[in-house]
Amino acid sequence: MPDLRPPRSGAPAEEVARTAAAAPDWASLAAVAGGCLACPELAATRQHVVVGDVPVSGRPLVALVGEAPGATEDETGRPFVGRSGALLDQLLAAAGLDRAETAVLNVVKCRPPGNRTPKAPEVARCSGWLHRQLDLLDPPAVVALGLSAAKWFLGPRTVLGQVRGRPHDVGGRALWVTYHPSAAIRFGPNGAPRAALAEDLAAVVGSL
Repeated sequence: MPDLRPPRSGAPAEEVARTAAAAPDWASLAAVAGGCLACPELAATRQHVVVGDVPVSGRPLVALVGEAPGATEDETGRPFVGRSGALLDQLLAAAGLDRAETAVLNVVKCRPPGNRTPKAPEVARCSGWLHRQLDLLDPPAVVALGLSAAKWFLGPRTVLGQVRGRPHDVGGRALWVTYHPSAAIRFGPNGAPRAALAEDLAAVVGSL
């Protein structure tokens, strides 16, 4: 097993990507990512690096990718465990998919202060981790939850309403784009984002 050292403070995106690519398995990647210092502001204010949840055994049926951890995720070290996570679990179950069969990840692994949107350099530095996670997990389908995640996969000019509702081939995998559960909460139980999120998750499950 290689001697992996967490990226140093201010390490460029290329250094993070090289470190991530050298991780031979999920456990190694999680261990080295947990000490990453590449983004100084995030490293100084976080409680945990939220590496992600993966199935205990076997390949995930779907990888769900959000933007970044929130306060509850930062406290617990796990992704999507606050209000957004509770709604996501509920809608996954309604679509016929157990969250335990999925991988739950974020584009950025540390909570931005005040839940602000991650800055472009932070997204760039953190990208190596997500690339390696998807390589290691090899999910047949990926769901981008919200516009930030959608832009990570499809580019900065992505318009969520124009790309949701159908799969996109990204690196040989089916990528689906839908609303973030936080948008569904913000617009309420009868709002369009929640209905679209439920519809899209059902379509993803139906495609497996």
